[in-house]
Amino acid sequence: MALLRAATPGDFGPVLETDRVLLRAPQMSDYPAWAELRAASQDFLVPWEPLWAPDELSRASFRRRIRHYLRDMREDMGYALFVYDAQSTALVGGITLCNVRRGVTQSCTLGYWVGEAYARQGYITAAVRAVVPFVFDSLELHRLEAACLPTNTASMRLLERVGFKKEGLARRYLRINGDWRDHLLYALLETDQRVPGNGG
Repeated sequence: MALLRAATPGDFGPVLETDRVLLRAPQMSDYPAWAELRAASQDFLVPWEPLWAPDELSRASFRRRIRHYLRDMREDMGYALFVYDAQSTALVGGITLCNVRRGVTQSCTLGYWVGEAYARQGYITAAVRAVVPFVFDSLELHRLEAACLPTNTASMRLLERVGFKKEGLARRYLRINGDWRDHLLYALLETDQRVPGNGG
């Protein structure tokens, strides 16, 4: 079970803790660890992500990213969280809750990434499990959506392990690594059975 606590004065945004992972909003002080992990994982990440900009890993690009995250959080449009190993405090990846829609929809979209050295070790499964109560209990949303490439079996298994249901195929849904690609659509509702687990 995730523990949600208020941010300290030096932080912003939610802090989610489990025995396995700690999630908190990115800050400028995270730049060296983020840049190192992303650089070491570039070949691993590029096939699954939007096209990287020429200055993707620069400090200026990271600063713009932080400003974007802050604005989205202030306006209740999105929440970005870095994922850390709860024991070693090493940065292992990230989770985004974007496109928060209120009104009659009450939903948002889940995204995630993991550094290559930490892949298939249960970190992102644990992080997604930790973020689900935040989405439904704290943000009071009704629906959490996710999409993945049909070739990304690891992501499909992760979503299904946490309790997401496959809802269909969206043609040329997202532009990944420069090309419009079909995606499988998944969703978890606040009324769905939440799948417990230790994040493995």
